[in-house]
Amino acid sequence: MPTFLGAYDDGGSTLIVLEDLTDAEWPPPWSRDRVDAVLAALDALHGTEPPEGIETLDAIRAEIVGWPEIANNPEPLLSTRLCAAAWLERALPALVKASTDARLDGTQLLHFDVRSDNLCLRSGQALLFDWNLARVGNGDFDIAFWLPSLTLEGGPPPWEVLPDAGPLAAAVAGFFAVRAGLPPPASAPAVRDFQRAQAEVALAWAASELGIEPVAADGFK
Repeated sequence: MPTFLGAYDDGGSTLIVLEDLTDAEWPPPWSRDRVDAVLAALDALHGTEPPEGIETLDAIRAEIVGWPEIANNPEPLLSTRLCAAAWLERALPALVKASTDARLDGTQLLHFDVRSDNLCLRSGQALLFDWNLARVGNGDFDIAFWLPSLTLEGGPPPWEVLPDAGPLAAAVAGFFAVRAGLPPPASAPAVRDFQRAQAEVALAWAASELGIEPVAADGFK
């Protein structure tokens, strides 16, 4: 993480002063070296003793694994036209089971919001920002959560970075799919479009890993 220099809090406004990073690189574009730098930073993070009081990832499983909620109310997802109703009906049992079986528990420190706008690279090392969502759990989820946005920005497909990760792929796909069709929050009007795009990548990844037929959008199957 960037070097912390100081903070100011007057009870209404808080300012955090970090090291000067104007000489850093801010992806995209992505190269193999840049991807490897982020993976190395995450490996170091996951080997760091978590501070006391950090919530576990498994404690918010219901907020992460969205497929049971989609099974109860598929209309928001179907409204995005990411998949056809018939395809979703066939795929839901496997997606629900895989995401429910996904291992989220563990003792590793997680960032839980790895994206290009939350990191930079300097001297070949990746630095991570925005730690307000830090959790303790399975470090592989940190990587899986990052991969859809990495692919959208021209990076490698998820299965090349984290192979044989069907349950985690299903959990990540569920996280984005259950949100993509909801009304956008006033503070982030474009977030649903980005979540839909990430859901599309993650859903194709999960289907491939789990042996589910390719995702069929409305008008195809």
